[in-house]
Amino acid sequence: MKRLLNTLFVTTQKIYLCKQGDTVVAKMGKETRLQLPLINLSQICCFGNVRVSPFLLGHCAKYNISISFLSEYGKFLARVQGPIAGNVLLRRAQYKMSDESTLCANIVRNVIIGKLANCRTVLQRVIRDHSGKINTARIEPVVHSLERLIARARDEENIDVLRGFEGDGAKQYFSSFNELIISQKEDFTFNERSRRPPLDRVNALLSFIYTLLYNDMRSALESVGLDPAVGFLHRDRPGRLSLALDLMEEFRPFFADRLALSLINLKQITAKDFKVLENGAVLMNENARKTLLAAYQQRKQDAIAHPFVNDTMHIGLLFHTQAILLARHIRGDLEAYPPFLWR
Repeated sequence: MKRLLNTLFVTTQKIYLCKQGDTVVAKMGKETRLQLPLINLSQICCFGNVRVSPFLLGHCAKYNISISFLSEYGKFLARVQGPIAGNVLLRRAQYKMSDESTLCANIVRNVIIGKLANCRTVLQRVIRDHSGKINTARIEPVVHSLERLIARARDEENIDVLRGFEGDGAKQYFSSFNELIISQKEDFTFNERSRRPPLDRVNALLSFIYTLLYNDMRSALESVGLDPAVGFLHRDRPGRLSLALDLMEEFRPFFADRLALSLINLKQITAKDFKVLENGAVLMNENARKTLLAAYQQRKQDAIAHPFVNDTMHIGLLFHTQAILLARHIRGDLEAYPPFLWR
């Protein structure tokens, strides 16, 4: 059993988490709802009104079990962890590389190529598997456009131009995203990406999944000793973990986006699982969040072949594998950072 695959998600409101012996106990009043050995956990994610005892906080910090606090609807708020581990020489190399445009561009180029290639593969898979249910004439031009952007990115040295390729590719990819929804079309329509707040059900799903992925990327980077706040593609900004956002890019299409589409197309989540606020924001209810969290964890357990390391592993291990490969490149052990390319 690998601890990195074990996360406790707490979504029930007014739950109190405390430590009993070497276990975490979830209580509602005097009733015990759940009790788990702490040795089986690598992180605890608390959504909304969840209280945590000081003794549990201290124990988790001591044994490197992170506790994340998010709003009821998935907005990241804070994270409690113990002393940061890691090789100071690795972090110094990371900071130096982020300030040198040529070295930085080498990572940015491969991250963007990985994202665009995985966007292309997502669209190609849909054409292959559901050609009779979708308008392929809307999707095929986007596939060709992504291929041209990938070819241009391979020879580009300017970081700002590369960022422009990423923006253009994302815009074109999402322009055809509505075609990938093949059931519940009346209730789930996607026109464009809206973030804060999400303005439709599809965006609400995507935003929630991206938040979970962001948290996993932060953990993966910290586990190998990298600073998740200092990135290459995303510029440094107070309060933003730019490197976690960088590492997310290649996983957004084939992992996060496909998970959202599966939940919709398999009718695991329906229109009744959402509510609309007065300001137009669309939010998931507790039932939808529980369904999504279960599906997210299950998807991380799926086995997948890694083309660079030539091995099959759980998707949850991919996050840490990519963090390790990035660290090896920054240390100089690898000539280039190899993004994960979904086949």
